Amino acid sequence: MSSPDAAVPAAATSWRRFCIYQRERFPLVAHGPLIACFSFCAISYSAQLRGGSLRWGPVLVAFCSCLCSFLHLRIADEFKDFEEDSRYRPYRPVPRGLVRLRELGWLWAATGALQVALALWLDWRLVGVLLMTWFYLALMTKEFFVRAWLKARPVTYLWTHMLIMPQVDFYATACDWLPVGHGVPRGLLWFLAVSFFNGVTLELGRKLRAPGDEEHGVETYTFLWGRPRAVGAWWGAMLCTALLALPAARLVHFLLPAALIFALILALAAWRSVRFLRAPVTANARWFERLVGLWTITLYLTLGALPLLARWLGWSP
Repeated sequence: MSSPDAAVPAAATSWRRFCIYQRERFPLVAHGPLIACFSFCAISYSAQLRGGSLRWGPVLVAFCSCLCSFLHLRIADEFKDFEEDSRYRPYRPVPRGLVRLRELGWLWAATGALQVALALWLDWRLVGVLLMTWFYLALMTKEFFVRAWLKARPVTYLWTHMLIMPQVDFYATACDWLPVGHGVPRGLLWFLAVSFFNGVTLELGRKLRAPGDEEHGVETYTFLWGRPRAVGAWWGAMLCTALLALPAARLVHFLLPAALIFALILALAAWRSVRFLRAPVTANARWFERLVGLWTITLYLTLGALPLLARWLGWSP
C-alpha cells in the first residue's frame, strides 16, 4: 500500500507537506475541541475561584498558547523518538522524509514567538510563567538526561512526563488571575492535580492495544504490563482523576452534578474495559481513545463551563 503522501509531487509546497504532517500527527479536528475545553475551563475555573468575571482576552490567549504548547509536546516527541521511530515506525512523517526535524524546530520557534507575543500583549509577567513550562519541556525532550534509566522504569517515565500537564494548565489559569493582580486562587491546586491525573489517563488510554495491533519495538502498556493490569491502571487513573475533581467541583458549588456525571462515565469505561478484556479485538480497543476524549471534554466542562452556565442561569445545585 502506498504511503499517505505518495500522491504529493516531489515539488510539493511546504504548506502542503505540513498539512499532511498536521493531519497525521497533530490533527486539529480531534485536538482542537479538547484544547478549547482545556483552556476555556482553566480560565473559567480560575475566574470562579477568585469571584471575578470571565474575560475573552485571556480566553483567546490561553487557547492559542495551549494549542502551541501541545504542538510543542508533539514536536518534542519527534526529536526524542527519532531514532526509535526510524527503526520501528518508518511510516511516520519524519522518518519517511515528509518533514525534517530542522523544519519542525523552526515551527517550534515560530509558535513559541507567538506565545511570547500573546503573553506580552496580555501581561508581560506571563512570560516568566511560560518560560518555566519551556524549561520543563526542554528537560523532557532530553529525557532528563537519563533516557535509558527512564525507559527501564515505565511508571517513572509516565509521571515525570505527565508533570508537564499541570504546568500548561497553570499557565492557562495565570492568563486569568495574573493580569487582574490577583494571587494564585485558593483551591487551584485541586484543579492542577486533576490535570496531572487526567494526563496520566490520556497517556495510558492511547497506548492500550489489541494483540493484533501491537507493533514490534513499540512499548504499549498492554505489551509492558499485560492487558488486565494495563486496563486496570487506566481505569484506576480515571477514578483518581474523578476523586480529585470532586473537591475541585465543590469549590465552584457543582459537587452533586459532577459526581453524577463522573459516575456515569466511569461506569461506561468499566463496561468497555470488561468488553475489551473478554474480547481483545481492534474494535473494542478503539474505545479507549474515544473514552479518553469524552472523559477529558466532560471533565473540563464539568469543572469550568457548566458551573458558570448554572450561575448565569441562576440555578444553584
